Amino acid sequence: MARAPLLQLSDISLTFGGDPVFDNLSLVVHEQDRVALVGRNGSGKSTLMKVIAGLVEPDRGARVLPAGVSTGYMEQDPDLSGYATLGDYAVSALEASEAYRVEMAAEGLKFDPARDTATASGGERRRAALAKLMAEAPELMLLDEPTNHLDIEAIAWLEEQLRTTRAGYVLISHDRAFLSALTRATLWIDRGEVRRAEQGFDGFEAWRDKLWAEEDEARHKLDRKIKAEARWAVEGISARRKRNQGRVRALQKLRSDRAAQVRRQGTAALELEAATPSGKLVIDARGLAKRFDDKTIVKDFSLRVQRGERIAFVGPNGVGKTTVLKMLLGQEAPDSGDLRLGTNLDIAVFDQTRAQLDPNATLWESLTGDPAMRISGKADQVLVRGQPRNVVSYLKDFLFSDAQARAPVRSLSGGEKARLLLARIMAQSANLLVLDEPTNDLDIETLDLLQEILADFDGTVLLVSHDRDFLDRVATTTVAMEGDGRAVIYAGGWSDYRAQRGAAQTEAKAAKPATPSGKSAPAKAASGTSAAPAQDPAPATAKPQSKGLSFTEKHRLDALPDEMARLEAEIAKLEDLLADPELFSSAPVKFRKATEALAQRAEALARAEDEWLSLEEKAEAASG
Repeated sequence: MARAPLLQLSDISLTFGGDPVFDNLSLVVHEQDRVALVGRNGSGKSTLMKVIAGLVEPDRGARVLPAGVSTGYMEQDPDLSGYATLGDYAVSALEASEAYRVEMAAEGLKFDPARDTATASGGERRRAALAKLMAEAPELMLLDEPTNHLDIEAIAWLEEQLRTTRAGYVLISHDRAFLSALTRATLWIDRGEVRRAEQGFDGFEAWRDKLWAEEDEARHKLDRKIKAEARWAVEGISARRKRNQGRVRALQKLRSDRAAQVRRQGTAALELEAATPSGKLVIDARGLAKRFDDKTIVKDFSLRVQRGERIAFVGPNGVGKTTVLKMLLGQEAPDSGDLRLGTNLDIAVFDQTRAQLDPNATLWESLTGDPAMRISGKADQVLVRGQPRNVVSYLKDFLFSDAQARAPVRSLSGGEKARLLLARIMAQSANLLVLDEPTNDLDIETLDLLQEILADFDGTVLLVSHDRDFLDRVATTTVAMEGDGRAVIYAGGWSDYRAQRGAAQTEAKAAKPATPSGKSAPAKAASGTSAAPAQDPAPATAKPQSKGLSFTEKHRLDALPDEMARLEAEIAKLEDLLADPELFSSAPVKFRKATEALAQRAEALARAEDEWLSLEEKAEAASG
């Protein structure tokens, strides 16, 4: 049975600043559509959403909304002026008898409706806007980055609401797991053109890559045809007194078509360079405790972080993840416990509040004003990993245009601010990266690249994120902060944590004898990989290591032999080079670099061998 259209755009054209955002755009959203709207940062996703919502008037074309169809738009920066509290704003379009819907949404999204709008954070304002939309329950919901500033529990609540709703929706998000779970169709904005596929986000990347491959093949054929026709035009001058003017005009048309093709935007040139390796022990925390008034952040928390680990901290908003990070870095004093930081640490921090960026400074000033990047007497250059770089050239590596270099930071989108902060962090060498919510606002291509460079980074990473897919791809250990001071350590990423936690709960229920009151006795927590166990009076913890390897550990165990073989081959080449007795006197710089490289690879090989032995022993213990 055909579904009725909820909204139709026909022949839409829109221009900002002389450049077309869309041209001849047509699309239809039907009843119960679940549509992912994807595209690069700056491609026009939010603008298209506002056109669909009727908030932006196109230069040409028609927006048709059938009579009686209601729409609702959740924007990234809601205007709450004129409302005393978040609750007042959220219920503004509801009847008094329907106000309970906002209370239900507020509970799921974790915000206080009584909060004064003047003191509410950006995240609280966005959650109020999302609650308003969910409570109003329109037939077509337009959601622009609804998961930003939501913790994983709130994301799960929203995911369930959208999974069971009968409304149609168009959804912008960077959260792969969220998009994959909910969408059944995909709108892709690419260079001003909007394409639609009748498949969810799960199939987007394969579809995108197929279209790009077809585009590259067509461009290659066009280039060959232009080359052949150009050769004919040149040779025809000597072969004939009079050229075929129709064929010449056709060649000019081919060249015009080729010039009009819009080149795909490249990916940001993200690159991390590890500083001199830190000591093998990076952080040793024992028995840490911290309270603020009557709120316990953490109690009796122990964690040992070794070089090369990727430790993720997860838990609800406000549970104290950032506070624990600051304690582990020595920036916040614990109430009790001991902390020892390793040797030779060079730390770089990605701050979720973007506080390192002055909104009134230009992008140029944001780089040249950074003491770590400033070069005295060179106003147009910055220091990038020890080498001078032109400011504009370096900004282009992060997909900023020449015009943006002199624009204020406040004019940037959330994703662009995140890229600018990454540009500052990646200009310095570090061996300990602290990433507090790095995934907010980044487009999927930049997220993919960030994951790749973190995988290749030789240093240590401490990470806070609510992006489940990102956690699975990056983390080797997960610290779950579960409230009331409980912080429990699990091996692997988000999926590993959930599997271990569920298995531990099942085992605990099966094994625990009942107390005289009929309730089960509490279980004690077990630790994750290299971290020491937290004392947890509540049930649900990781399996002991003897239970076997996690998915991440199995993958690592399979990959280590190839990694060790590569390091051994590189060591052999360097040893052959250094065996030349004349090298030291004839090429002292080359000798020094080869010696340093040999030491680094030998150390990396030793680490890999230790890791392989440890995982192999764990696998044997489980199978035995």
